[in-house]
Amino acid sequence: MAKTPTAPVVGELDAKEAARLARFERTKANRRGRRAPAVLPAKLTRTSAFAPRRKGLVTDSNFVRVYAVRPHSVIEVRGRELGSQHRDAIVALFRTRAARFEIRNPEWREAADFRVPQRVVYYETSTTWRALLQATGRTAHVNNLATLLRSLEELRAVSFRVYAGSFEQYEAGVKRGRLPSAGFSDTLISRISWEGVGLDGRVTVRYGEWLKDVFESKSLVSLDADVYFKLRSDYAKALWPYIDGKPSHSWIDAPDAVALCGEDYAAVTTRRRLKLREELRQAFDDLVTAGGLASWSCEAIGQGRGKTYRYRYVHAKPRQGELILQSTASEP
Repeated sequence: MAKTPTAPVVGELDAKEAARLARFERTKANRRGRRAPAVLPAKLTRTSAFAPRRKGLVTDSNFVRVYAVRPHSVIEVRGRELGSQHRDAIVALFRTRAARFEIRNPEWREAADFRVPQRVVYYETSTTWRALLQATGRTAHVNNLATLLRSLEELRAVSFRVYAGSFEQYEAGVKRGRLPSAGFSDTLISRISWEGVGLDGRVTVRYGEWLKDVFESKSLVSLDADVYFKLRSDYAKALWPYIDGKPSHSWIDAPDAVALCGEDYAAVTTRRRLKLREELRQAFDDLVTAGGLASWSCEAIGQGRGKTYRYRYVHAKPRQGELILQSTASEP
């Protein structure tokens, strides 16, 4: 005898709805009045998978490296080393809203394998070369098309393995010689097509399965792209997505800042630490000049060999929730 489907528990539905409303309220309170922001996957704002430089990148197809920013992300990159120009291309792409498409799967048949879906969902960004170049802050000139296309093609050739577990799970799995945790391995871009080589020719970028899942789950973070493309320092570009993507934070420790730039603060030499701290000082000054931060300061933490530094900062644009509090406090 077939079982009667169990009705959903009202309490569970209420809890899920309450959590959804709470997320909506947090999102609303965290808005900063950005103009044409880039909406990025949260994992890509908290990763060091893009080196803070444009030249001297490893282009060997056998390149493999694990980038970890504790405890936020563990991402393995295979295919080649990525740099600031590749991050620029991603930010520009995500400045243009992706469209969702759902079509009938040509491989599906009646009584087909249950693993073959009847419908296929994918996301695409369709724009013009001119708009894409302008979004990166570059001059809209046909001479720049090949450079931009090359950056997109290099992104498409790289495989990202993203681990869903914590950094502790990753470390424990590696020590045992096992796969650390659940995850996903895919390219960010699956297809690039363009209709012409003029500035007003259409260019369409289709995203991979991982980004499709990110769009479907709404695991996205809003980034002030105007500030990003005003930055001159590649180190500042490595820090800004993390800083702007974590609105409730007002400080970052030197080891975490260095990790966002792809290096291990504890493993480098004293001379390299001094150089990295100089790069970070210039990066924070650049963030102020670009209008991302109102101010910043640095304080020493600890003593002796365990001494490190903490960078405190004030965001230049208050969150919507902060503006409401300020307005309420100013009322008689």
